[in-house]
Amino acid sequence: MRYHNITKDDMLNGAGLRVVLWVAGCNHGCKGCHNPITWDIHGGIPFDEAAKQEIFAEMEKEHIAGLTFSGGDPLHPDNRAEVAALIGEIRDRFPQKTIWLYTGFVWDAVKNLPYIADVDVLVDGPFQIDKLDVKLHWRGSSNQRVINVKETLRLGQMVLWSE
Repeated sequence: MRYHNITKDDMLNGAGLRVVLWVAGCNHGCKGCHNPITWDIHGGIPFDEAAKQEIFAEMEKEHIAGLTFSGGDPLHPDNRAEVAALIGEIRDRFPQKTIWLYTGFVWDAVKNLPYIADVDVLVDGPFQIDKLDVKLHWRGSSNQRVINVKETLRLGQMVLWSE
């Protein structure tokens, strides 16, 4: 896996102050994407132990609510194994913190990935510029959903996240 940035004290990509990992690689090619520099799966820099430790150090801070995976697309096929491993480590090491994940894939395409159950909130669907709505929380276009993963899996029906 490669990444472009680790943002600290972010308030725009999930509830509370968060750490955001901006992964490289996206095949969706959404018109109007706010981050097209992250599309190239070979862009950015390798995600290594130092990057992981940087995330862990930030996650140790009491005021950090959790980690958000964004990009690019964390669920790009080339990212899935390493994202899964990191989600597992975060869940084990910081069980009280939340994990958010942004993806251009829709829920039905990713709901059976084994590690999705360890994600708290999944923002799904490709950005659609014709459905742009700057008043929406946590998403850019009205087709995207902010999904409460744990409740959706528990109930077997879509439950949207609410603050």
